[in-house]
Amino acid sequence: MAISVLRSRWLLLALLLLLIVLTVLTVRFHWDDRARLWLREQDASAQERAESVWLPSYRAEIQAKQLTGGLEGQEASDLAYNPVTRTLFTVTGKKPLLAELSLSGDVLRVIPLLGMSNPEGVAVLENGNIAVTDERRNSLTIFHVDPQTRELSTEKLSSFDLGPRGKKNKGIEGIAWDPRQHRLILGQERDPLALFSLASDGGPSVSGTLQPLAGDLLMTNVSALSIDPRTGHTLVLSAESHLLLELDNKGEPVSFISLLGGLNGLHDRIPRAEGVAIDEQGTIYMVSEPDLFYVFKREAEPAKAD
Repeated sequence: MAISVLRSRWLLLALLLLLIVLTVLTVRFHWDDRARLWLREQDASAQERAESVWLPSYRAEIQAKQLTGGLEGQEASDLAYNPVTRTLFTVTGKKPLLAELSLSGDVLRVIPLLGMSNPEGVAVLENGNIAVTDERRNSLTIFHVDPQTRELSTEKLSSFDLGPRGKKNKGIEGIAWDPRQHRLILGQERDPLALFSLASDGGPSVSGTLQPLAGDLLMTNVSALSIDPRTGHTLVLSAESHLLLELDNKGEPVSFISLLGGLNGLHDRIPRAEGVAIDEQGTIYMVSEPDLFYVFKREAEPAKAD
């Protein structure tokens, strides 16, 4: 009898500990918020889906392609689309580099970034201007890049101080150019996780200070940002949460996809998704540390039954 009571108490304690662990994980990884968003997605109309990026319709077309041409093992971080050249730009943190890629992930050129410590974010602005953030120094530098550029240096350029935000190496990481509203969108990785805007005309300078943005981020960190040129919606990527989230123009969640294996056409989990970009056709591109490249395309959805 005593043994039976003892076993019951141990079972009750184990169940209580399991409940506590599940509660902590649910809060930390926003499982409850994602479940609510998933339920809202099921009720979205065809018009609502057509007027958004609508991530649940995307499937991986190219996955885990290794970046070569000098980028092997270089910790590719962030990704930006250039609508003029129809190419992509990424930066690397292990050795400070800016690299131009084809839309299929082939390395076209590699440009050393002299004077930078830990480039983590990249955004293509206007007229050949490219903004790069240095997370370790929490600064932003705007370079001019043309087809002849083979090396870039911060020596004769002004770097913009992004302020003392977050813990060491947990500052501003994601960056994206928003041409509709003439601003840069910046994401602080975590501690605290946040989004900001910074006024810009797409040229070699910025104005004002960082302004906080509203945004319901269902993730534990921000790795990268991109602006959909068709809708103006923001894509927010999280490496820790294995999540890509779409926010509308008010910062409200619209849709999301998981970056785990077996979902959305992925054979395996994306190891550490650190960069995302979207083009005018709606094709989504990603890079993952240390040197992997992915492409997602939206599939036509079957018509809903009445």
